[in-house]
Amino acid sequence: MRFLVTGVAGFIGFHVARRLLEEGREVVGLDNVNEYYDVRLKEARLAELEGRAGWRFVRMDLADREGMARLFEEVRPRRVIHLAAQAGVRYSLKNPHAYADSNLVGFMNVLEGCRHSGAEHLVYASSSSVYGANTKMPFSIHHNVDHPVSLYAATKKANELMAHAYSHLYSLPTTGLRFFTVYGPWGRPDMAMFIFTRAILEGRPIDVYNHGRMKRDFTYIDDVVEGVVRVADRIPSPNPAWSGDAPDPGTSRAPYRVYNIGNNKPVELMDLIRVLEEALGRKAEKRMLPMQPGDVPATYADVDDLTADVGYRPNTPIEEGVRRFVAWYRKFYNV
Repeated sequence: MRFLVTGVAGFIGFHVARRLLEEGREVVGLDNVNEYYDVRLKEARLAELEGRAGWRFVRMDLADREGMARLFEEVRPRRVIHLAAQAGVRYSLKNPHAYADSNLVGFMNVLEGCRHSGAEHLVYASSSSVYGANTKMPFSIHHNVDHPVSLYAATKKANELMAHAYSHLYSLPTTGLRFFTVYGPWGRPDMAMFIFTRAILEGRPIDVYNHGRMKRDFTYIDDVVEGVVRVADRIPSPNPAWSGDAPDPGTSRAPYRVYNIGNNKPVELMDLIRVLEEALGRKAEKRMLPMQPGDVPATYADVDDLTADVGYRPNTPIEEGVRRFVAWYRKFYNV
């Protein structure tokens, strides 16, 4: 079975592609390898995939309409796992156009590619950020998510709406995955786990926003990959009980689903720092700061639907996940 995995030089995309290749699947990986963060890390991830049976890499920008159309025509993937996007909440305050180009124009090109090439299933990355101003916990796919508090979140909500339109109009099966604070080896340098680890090892203070009164549903990468692969193999079907009188945001009359993919166990930021200090064997110097624009105080995933549909059960404790991340970081950076 041929998969197209976009964002394959990225954190989640790399891990998903490696898992699929280990299972003997054919993977065409797509990435533009941009400079949003250290390109050397992205190239190192790609080097880990080179030479594996069934692997092919294509360097291309999602916003290249003609190039994307040619790629889908040539590859004709049966399944598409779309993980490429301009990520980051805070960066969206500085460079909003990057989000329109990648997350909106790029996603449009993926949808059109799936439609015209006859792809069986499109699985795409949404985000826990879509819950925005919602405060009812845990966040459920059956909650309304119409109040984003960052442009990044708005583009991810837009992706879900665009996917639904294509599921409705063209019977394209689509599944959106709202990721909750993914971490682990080969992680992104713009995420708190990475930033804190580097600063502590270099003896620099760490910025602790909202004075530490933050909670995140930290989700270990292996648990996330297990969920993604299981979802990719489960093509969604219409929900016969769906009603326009009381519309369920998480399902549809079309072959469309969204799921939360989180740990279902939120961790306070100060507890994460404590676990990280223990794994590193060093204390952190903390610089307490107010909440940043676009941030939310807490995330907490209700994963009942994902568990019921594909048997998803995250089982990596934060202590074990942090230990594995620190071990990888020390080895990769020779610290």
